[in-house]
Amino acid sequence: MRTIYNIFFNLGFLIGAPFYFFRLWRRGNWRDGFGQRFGRYSSKIKQALTNRRVLWLHAVSVGEANLAALLVKALTPKLPAFKFVVSTTTTTGMGELRRKLPGDVEKIYYPVDRRPWVRRACAVLHPKAVILIEAELWPNFLWHSRRRRFPVLLVNARISDRSYRRYRRFGFLFREHFQELAAVSTQNEDDARRLADLGCRPDALHPVGSLKFEPPPATDQRPLDVHRLLIHAGCPEDALILLGGSTHDGEEAALAEIFQRLRRRHPNLYLVLVPRHFERSRAVGSQLDRRGIRFVYRSEVNFGTQPKPGSTDCLLVNSTGELRHFYRHASVVFVGKSLIGKGGQNPIEAATSSRAIVFGPHMQNFRDIAQRFVDAEAAIQVDDSEGLESALDQLLSDEPRRIQLGANALKVVESGRGALDRTVQMILDTLHQRGVLDD
Repeated sequence: MRTIYNIFFNLGFLIGAPFYFFRLWRRGNWRDGFGQRFGRYSSKIKQALTNRRVLWLHAVSVGEANLAALLVKALTPKLPAFKFVVSTTTTTGMGELRRKLPGDVEKIYYPVDRRPWVRRACAVLHPKAVILIEAELWPNFLWHSRRRRFPVLLVNARISDRSYRRYRRFGFLFREHFQELAAVSTQNEDDARRLADLGCRPDALHPVGSLKFEPPPATDQRPLDVHRLLIHAGCPEDALILLGGSTHDGEEAALAEIFQRLRRRHPNLYLVLVPRHFERSRAVGSQLDRRGIRFVYRSEVNFGTQPKPGSTDCLLVNSTGELRHFYRHASVVFVGKSLIGKGGQNPIEAATSSRAIVFGPHMQNFRDIAQRFVDAEAAIQVDDSEGLESALDQLLSDEPRRIQLGANALKVVESGRGALDRTVQMILDTLHQRGVLDD
């Protein structure tokens, strides 16, 4: 099986390499840490890990990076003898790790799952244990973990409908890997049942709740002055702010057209767009231009000039890691990847800011969380663009409803907390049982 997998993986990587490298180039800053993707780490990293007991956490992208920061902060005082290493796959994830984690935590890129590169990475890091956040199971890495005898834990696991079908279809490849996981914390009982069906041992499963409800760790960074930024961008002081957060291709155009129609009834409406991938900002700007919407890029706001209220209709945020600051200033939040994209984005951060939330029909990646909000009258779910426009119109016309929706959303978040303590205890118990703490 390993030979067959590696033949097909190598062939697939060879064919897909142009797209892979083009995507890295398009997202920018691709040279930074490029060799790490192939298991090549600098002498500085090697020296920092020499004779250290390494606990390796892997966070695929931005959302998982935030959870990694939570876990590192919670685990550090309990595991003082360990050196923490956190890996990610994306440049945006790396940006979050560098913002959220202290300097003594090593931040690296996860190696591509080709056998020589995985071996090389593990030989340098030599982890005592690995913690995967949410779901990122790569066969060569897991085969190598078994060979090197370091336990692999999966935390905050969720299995979407699509992932469940894929893992079942390729059960001949993945079932043994699910069986080998030392411990798994799931967001709910349904995910636990699915993982048991995929091969996880029942005694390894721990339905502890979602880490996404936990408050983010405090950072030393100065908070972004969004009010000042909006004023200098040309937003009037008394504007109603419609925020499109983590939007995907097609959703910005839909929001722009809805915004233009809503503005006839709400003349003080202002649009803020935060694309999920900032490298799409120029394409989004072209869409706004074609519709005659006056906008300014976040990176081009000039704080040295006298602001002119009403000089723009929209702020287009072409930066990363700042969305959470904008939530607190929004009147209504649309959660991206839910109207035209598939899977949805996390609504919890907006809810933490007590904002009125609207999302589309495609919230599969946050199915249970989204349902909790809808059931508690803490968010509105719509079926299509027409429904979105109607919901936004009603909320913009009804301030008490917006306030109540936001208050209900915050209550849902507060009721969901506690998973971090349970997850940390599961990790400590597992490391103790596997003898990692006795070395």
